[in-house]
Amino acid sequence: MWSTWSNGTPAGRRYVIRTWAFMVPYVLVCVSMMVTDAFDEIIGKPAGWVLAAAVSAPIIGQIWATLSLMRESDEFVRAVTAKQFIIAAGMALALATFWGFAETFAAAPHIPAWLIYPLFWACFGVIAPFVKASN
Repeated sequence: MWSTWSNGTPAGRRYVIRTWAFMVPYVLVCVSMMVTDAFDEIIGKPAGWVLAAAVSAPIIGQIWATLSLMRESDEFVRAVTAKQFIIAAGMALALATFWGFAETFAAAPHIPAWLIYPLFWACFGVIAPFVKASN
């Protein structure tokens, strides 16, 4: 991300700013939920839905930031990013589906569905070197 800032295009710099703008609040809310009991009293109550929406909003913003990067970039960056996005989404969906069936049929331990999002970005990062070198 730092090389995108120093050597990148204006679209890349906007992407970095948007990413920080969405991920800092996301991380702060998630960390505060993990290390404090500030939100424990609203779990299972209607206010829990508000908290779920508040934590999900930056995720939606980050997806928008990535799609904006694709829209604002040249055709090469757009194509590579779109290909990475599609392959990572497919991998994350396949892994999540596999694990869901493993929970159902093999008594695998339950994993919360929100972990699909970090799984997607992990897949995005893993495949990035291969997609950039592909035709």
